[in-house]
Amino acid sequence: MYERVLKRIIDIFLSIIGLICLSWLFLIIAIVIKIDDPGPVFFSQKRVGKDKELFKLYKFRSMKMSTPHDTPTHLLKNPEQYITRIGRFCRKTSLDELPQLWNILVGNISIIGPRPSLWNQEDLIAERDKYGANDIKPGLTGWAQINGRDELEIAEKARLDGEYTAKLRQGGFHALLFDCRCLFGTFISVLHGDGVVEGGTGVLQRSKKQEEQK
Repeated sequence: MYERVLKRIIDIFLSIIGLICLSWLFLIIAIVIKIDDPGPVFFSQKRVGKDKELFKLYKFRSMKMSTPHDTPTHLLKNPEQYITRIGRFCRKTSLDELPQLWNILVGNISIIGPRPSLWNQEDLIAERDKYGANDIKPGLTGWAQINGRDELEIAEKARLDGEYTAKLRQGGFHALLFDCRCLFGTFISVLHGDGVVEGGTGVLQRSKKQEEQK
């Protein structure tokens, strides 16, 4: 009941409020993007949704027009060279994710859930299959995002997505509380800029291993 009905009602309500209240910020970011690096304001990618159905996910464009398309940032050689000045700020503060309020409104993603993988991130998709995390709707933010984000290795990220999936499947008040925990944890992470490492997938785990070897 929570996953199918109440969660969707919350998503629709909060996404509409967000789109209305933040419309002025959308306009400012769009103007600055155009000035910084002429080209489209929005950037879209094929992402994997519920039951591995593909959809277009929208972001504010934070990278130069010359950036290879559909390539995860951590697979780019020296990703910093592709990021625009406004893009660096938007990525650090997660403002580039705001257009996904539209994805939430139309039902592609939820506010809370596993971050939707790129269509060609076969390693992450395969790991999530082990936990059933591809069977639920992905989210704007989630349990993995407040526990490391870019710093997590693929296997650890998938494991945390599996933990979220199990909590959601419990349903009821426990699932609602866990979503609230993820949401408030996201606000704290964004304010602190936690886990944002360009090209840094697995940084947290590698750091731990280096500490253990000392």
